[in-house]
Amino acid sequence: MKIEDLKVGMGKVDIEAEIISIEEPRTFMRNDKEGRVTKARIKDDTGEFTLTLWNKEIDMVKEGVKIKIKNGYVSEFQGEPQLSAGKFGKLEVIE
Repeated sequence: MKIEDLKVGMGKVDIEAEIISIEEPRTFMRNDKEGRVTKARIKDDTGEFTLTLWNKEIDMVKEGVKIKIKNGYVSEFQGEPQLSAGKFGKLEVIE
């Protein structure tokens, strides 16, 4: 799958892309547990997209790294479509 194919509501997304930027992570509390979340921009030869990174995923990546998302999904947050590996997907660094 390519970035140009991504649409809000899609699941079972398998895609490879390069991280081109990462925002500073922010912390949040949910069910008395602290977590971290941030947004990154990814690109392939068809375009760019926002990727949401959670907790351990944040430490796995840096700018310029190629990643693979398996079984990800596309949602919308504050009007912006974004890709996430989520609970049932997996993010891998492939470089």
